[in-house]
Amino acid sequence: MKLPIVAYGDPVLRKKAEEIDEDYPALKGLIANMFETMYAANGVGLAAPQVGLPIRVFVIDASPFGEDDEDGPGDPTAKDFKRVFINPIMVEETGEKWPFSEGCLSIPHINEEVLRPEHIVINYLDENFEEQEEELTGLAARVVQHEYDHIEGKLFIDKLGPLRKAMLKGKLDAISKGQIRVAYKMSFPQLKKKR
Repeated sequence: MKLPIVAYGDPVLRKKAEEIDEDYPALKGLIANMFETMYAANGVGLAAPQVGLPIRVFVIDASPFGEDDEDGPGDPTAKDFKRVFINPIMVEETGEKWPFSEGCLSIPHINEEVLRPEHIVINYLDENFEEQEEELTGLAARVVQHEYDHIEGKLFIDKLGPLRKAMLKGKLDAISKGQIRVAYKMSFPQLKKKR
């Protein structure tokens, strides 16, 4: 089932998410719905706060970044990189910060160059609640960092300079008021208040 994606401006996107345990209700169904929602919106990652749930869960399928296209070869770190992250802990972020144009399903039609460290180590539980620890680089690391920020109540636009943020204010206000068209279902905070 496709879930509505929460738009910029909703307080759930600014909340530090809570850990869950194996008894979290209908977790397998939620994970399946998150993947379906992400694919329908042409995303490569989706965090639970983006579907209105302040819990420490996100899903990723970065394999589109691993495919070759007209711009050249894909990133091998992203090839076949499909994971479920439950209660993740960022152990380490190291290496040179490198720029990449990022976007977000909760902040549609805005893409900005963001600097992130090239290498991470992350500890997490998979969908079977088995502990995993992975060292990641390249686009796989970047997508994980972006989604990890979501469960920490942070957004990629927080990494922009003050001038760039000021220039985006009008677009961000329009998103929070629902004055935007996207090809997927969204939930807008301003429209909720009017009901």
